[in-house]
Amino acid sequence: MNELEKRMLKEVAELDSLPVGAYNIRSNGKSAARNTTSNIDIVTKTDVSGIDIIIAPNTVNQSVHIPVIISETGLKEVVYNDFYIGENCDITIIAGCGISNCGGEDSRHDGVHSFHVGKNSRVRYVEKHYGEGTGEGKRLMNPTTVVELDENAYMLMETAQISGVDDTIRETNATIGKNASLIIHDKIMTDGVQKAVAKMSVDLDGEQSKCDLISRGVAKENSYQEVVLGISGNAACNGHAECDSIIMDNGVILATPQLKANCVDASLIHEAAIGKIAGEQLMKLMTLGLTEKEAEEKIIQGFLK
Repeated sequence: MNELEKRMLKEVAELDSLPVGAYNIRSNGKSAARNTTSNIDIVTKTDVSGIDIIIAPNTVNQSVHIPVIISETGLKEVVYNDFYIGENCDITIIAGCGISNCGGEDSRHDGVHSFHVGKNSRVRYVEKHYGEGTGEGKRLMNPTTVVELDENAYMLMETAQISGVDDTIRETNATIGKNASLIIHDKIMTDGVQKAVAKMSVDLDGEQSKCDLISRGVAKENSYQEVVLGISGNAACNGHAECDSIIMDNGVILATPQLKANCVDASLIHEAAIGKIAGEQLMKLMTLGLTEKEAEEKIIQGFLK
């Protein structure tokens, strides 16, 4: 990998070198590096582009890295990755995609990640999207995430898009089983004329299933964000959705709650707030010596942390 690709890998996966454990690094449409372990196997699909990640039951304190890097203008790809996670596991999965486009053609990555999480397993999934480049070609990403949680399973998703992506549609669809829990922390920042759409749909099918969907967004300049948080309570369950956004300049944010209770014992809550940065926050930081722009950036960093 060249220096640009190494720097992009640092941006999306915080890697300075090849990670310990299982990994598959994809660069410009091809696998650039791969490693498997005795408990984690990675197999190339034969029918479509993508991989199967197979994690044996009782695998704990291990990680899988599957970042994607695109540095060629005009490259477009659709990748399908399936995770089969056995029972009684406790693992961390680091994904993410970075596009550096310095040419005149659009570069695009569409990734479909499907998670099949076995009973009593715990998964932390981290996904960061990042774009850069001086060319006129756009940087496009459309991630789709499908989650199936078996009984007593738990999944924490930490997803972020904080720079340089021109257009994106981010979709998450989840089915939650008995006593299982899904937590999603999603962060989006847009500027210029960028557009970001995030749609989450969760079916709480199992008794005592839970979900907590938290979206944080900052829309600057003339950018547009749309967030849809949907929860269907199909059993005795608890669901919470929260959308908290900062609007700046001529930005536009549309937040839509969709709560559907199909069971009398379903408890569903939605909270939403959209507003500008409070003047007193800016003044307080500016009295400490920061410029107005520096104060704004400091507040945004804390908001998206």
